[in-house]
Amino acid sequence: MSGFFWPIIDIEYVDSYPWVIVPPRSGPSAPFEEWDDIESWCLERAVDLWADRELDPGPAGVEFVGGTLARFADAFCPPGSDHWLFLHLDHPTDVPLPVCAAIGPAEEPRYPTLRALTEADDPNAVEPPVVKSFHSDYLGEGMTTFRYVSQEGSPHVLACVRYAWQVTEHAADVVVWTATEDVARIMHAAADLEGLARSLAIYIP
Repeated sequence: MSGFFWPIIDIEYVDSYPWVIVPPRSGPSAPFEEWDDIESWCLERAVDLWADRELDPGPAGVEFVGGTLARFADAFCPPGSDHWLFLHLDHPTDVPLPVCAAIGPAEEPRYPTLRALTEADDPNAVEPPVVKSFHSDYLGEGMTTFRYVSQEGSPHVLACVRYAWQVTEHAADVVVWTATEDVARIMHAAADLEGLARSLAIYIP
């Protein structure tokens, strides 16, 4: 019997409008040809962003947005990364909010695993994290947390959101996470972030 972990994240049901979706660089769902020339791929996504919003990019808008997307792709999906990256933007020139999603073999027992994956007991949290149950039609009953975390050497706290599920059918744990110093930004994106979490599924290749 093979010990290879087959389940991968399925993005079929994700509403792509608010997101630029950057695929993993490694793992069972990679390689993706986008990484052969990520700069060109991000320029194509920049063109799509301006067109979808029905906005005029001007003489430098496509290059500016494409360069921003490429920098975020490289920063949040370094070589060896096996997670998906979702970059949230309303306006093409917004600073993207990076959201990551990963899957791995289930760890038991379920409840402590979900608390660990969502960092529900984070000792570095400014105050006790807000912990809630969270249901997805595709992944079942999970957990979500919101917390503020101090940063060493910085006066700014990080606002952090996490979602996690243990999917017994596939013996898989799934976790979604994001963090930013811009609290207003994460609040503004909250509905899209929740929609993303509800739309992820599991696929067996």
